[in-house]
Order: sequence, then structure tokens, then C-alpha cells
Amino acid sequence: MAMTDEELFLASMGDVVPLAQDKKAELRRQQNEPTLAQLARREAAEQEQDFDPNFLSTEYVDLLDPHDLLNYKKDGVQQGVFKNLRLGKYQIDATLDLHGKPFREARKSLFDFITDCHQRSIRVLLIRHGIGLKSKPFPAILKSYCNKWLQEMPQILAFHTALSCHGGNGATYVLLKKSEEKKVENRERHAKR
Repeated sequence: MAMTDEELFLASMGDVVPLAQDKKAELRRQQNEPTLAQLARREAAEQEQDFDPNFLSTEYVDLLDPHDLLNYKKDGVQQGVFKNLRLGKYQIDATLDLHGKPFREARKSLFDFITDCHQRSIRVLLIRHGIGLKSKPFPAILKSYCNKWLQEMPQILAFHTALSCHGGNGATYVLLKKSEEKKVENRERHAKR
């Protein structure tokens, strides 16, 4: 009767004795292990690296038709102000072109651009996202996400699809809130003394 592989292995290992541990090698191994403080610093650094201040949604969005108008106004924005924005009557202070940018890059660019413009007290923007007729696999993906992202940003008061001279359905006028610095400046200027 033939022995199985396991039986052969056990028979051949029957007289094997474990090697004595080298105390110096064990001590060196322990010295090379990171301390608890080093582990805590590493974990904190990894968490900091994982933190992304960009809160714009990456979840599914309802897709718009490429020719849909974008239209949004927060409560409290005067109808006359919104009408002037819609009619392109405000001077455009800054423009962002997202044409052809990949999703992640467009998301980061939009977030950084809006944040920077608000900090610098820039009020009226033009975002060029395109209409997305040729976007794959679905049309108007970037336009649909821009619509959602702009509504998620607290700095945004209102936005509307641009006039044809500024890009039409492929661009959007955006009105930002005043920065805290500008609010204080206005209060001081209009204060009764």
C-alpha cells in the first residue's frame, strides 16, 4: 500500500528539531518595527491625505437634454437681479472652460475656481461646459453634473444658461455671494455716522 503525500512528509520530518532562536536577530527585528507614536503619525497622515475638501457629488445625476436651459435661484435673490443675470447684463469677471475635461478634472477645476473667485470677491462668472452632444456614453454628462454641482455650492446665489453670444446652451452665467470682506466693506460704507 502506497503512502499519501502527507504521510511521506510527516515520516521525513519525524527527526527534525526546531532551530534555536538568535536573540540578536529578534532584537534587531523589534528595533526595526515602528513605535506606537510612529504608527499614530502615519495613520494621521494617511487620514489627512484622504481628506478632500471638495464636497461636490460624484453620485449618479439625472441626465439633462443637451439643449435644456439651466436655471437656479436661491431664496432671497431679488427677481430683478436674477433677470439681469439671465439677460447677461452683468459684466463677466472670470471664465472657466471645462470643454473636453475628464469628470474628475472638471469637478476639481469647478470647485477650485468657484472657491478662488469667492475668496477674491469676484461676483459674476461664466462656466463653459458645452452641450455634450458628442459625450460618451451619454449626452450632456458634464452639463448635467455642472447643474448639480453649482446647486451644491453655498457660494452660489443663482445661475442661468448664457446668451448665445456667450456660449448659449453650452455655457452658464453664475452669480456668487459677496465675500465676508466685501460685506464688511459695504456695511462701513453705508453706515450712518
